[in-house]
Amino acid sequence: MAFKHKLSLSDSISIVAGSMIGCGIFIVSADIARQVQSGLLMMLVWIIAAIVTMCGALSFAELASNIKEEGGQYIYLKTIYNDMTAFLFGWTTFLVIQTGIIAAVCTAFAKFIGLLLPVISANNYLVHFGALHISTQKVFTVLVVIFLTFINSRGLKHGVITQNIFTVTKVLSIIGIVGLGLLFGCNLHTLNLNLTMPIHWNFDTINTIGAASVGALFASITWNNITFVSGEIKDAEKTIPKALFIGSLLVLGLYFLINSIYVGTLPLNLIQNAPEDIVAAQLMGVIFGHWGKTIAAVIIMISALGSANGIILAGSRVYYKMAKDRAFFRPLAAIDRNTRVPHNSLWIQCLWVSILVLWGNYTQLLDYVIYTTLIFYWITTFGIFISRKKIQQSEYAFKVNTLIPVVYLLITGYIIICLSIYKPTYTIPGLLITLTGIPAYSIWQKKK
Repeated sequence: MAFKHKLSLSDSISIVAGSMIGCGIFIVSADIARQVQSGLLMMLVWIIAAIVTMCGALSFAELASNIKEEGGQYIYLKTIYNDMTAFLFGWTTFLVIQTGIIAAVCTAFAKFIGLLLPVISANNYLVHFGALHISTQKVFTVLVVIFLTFINSRGLKHGVITQNIFTVTKVLSIIGIVGLGLLFGCNLHTLNLNLTMPIHWNFDTINTIGAASVGALFASITWNNITFVSGEIKDAEKTIPKALFIGSLLVLGLYFLINSIYVGTLPLNLIQNAPEDIVAAQLMGVIFGHWGKTIAAVIIMISALGSANGIILAGSRVYYKMAKDRAFFRPLAAIDRNTRVPHNSLWIQCLWVSILVLWGNYTQLLDYVIYTTLIFYWITTFGIFISRKKIQQSEYAFKVNTLIPVVYLLITGYIIICLSIYKPTYTIPGLLITLTGIPAYSIWQKKK
């Protein structure tokens, strides 16, 4: 049984934008500001991240136009390279990339609920036995994951309607924050102080900018999720490139505007030392006091829930495709006759996310895999030049300017090098997680 092509361009844009806008934009600016020690450099980091993201999205748009089989980035790697490279990507995606992000985002949602309902707390233990700590926050997080999985298991229509509602709400909320900040918060004195801080330009400064860019990049890293649902998109080879361009441009524009409001309203030390790194709450608190922080918390909760929904919807399609290729648990290739969604894939994803949440180590795994994720993005983008040679030019539907993937490869390559040198704790564990897929791949090959 095959998927139905139901997703329109607007639905696809909603998945791109909705998956990208999570908690990151409201939080990572604090850490970026601490690293670069300058409002101007903080904005430069976001500009670099925007350029890199757009170059990556447009590069994937070329692959989506010319590799039409369902499966997205997984199938791009399989077509361009080999089965093992694709499996390692899918394996890491299941083990921690997709599931770890879902766990982190849903936990963030639970934390903010805890601000309104104190009974939901990381310190309110239901089970406390040795190394096992199960709090009301963890239980609530698991219930959120189950709820969103249930919605998506009812059919693509339910998941997409939910996603569209969340995406529109998030976009309007960010526009609202920008508008309020512009009207009631921004002042030329603060903006001038933040942008005119002395900067000592040297090689270390450039390396610091490269390392700091990781936070900004991962505030929007899930733009590739739209490729995972390519088998359910109308006229996918044309729709996906448009959705990647429009959705990414929309989100990156909003990110630039909201960071401009941060820099124009808050002195740098307030950005750096925002409670729990929640710069948006700091901003709204300065403008409206306690109620402003509550409004910011609600907006972040909506963003977290919408992002998690989109990632849950898309991620399950990767494991489905792997199983269909007999490279993963075979039952995951099943599509429900009534709902036409990969229900087994959805629920095993839910199970693993729940284990990560209850176990409590998913955030550390997520930190480790950031490095590996960038490497997979780099390898996939480099594959453009291989695919141009493999696919006859007469059959090539869409080609981006060669400068676009080159820029992406150069900047992300430099960031990967910076992480290798300055943050080695990200590198070796991340690679080890991916490399555990090699023996797993051998097992499935023998089964096949």
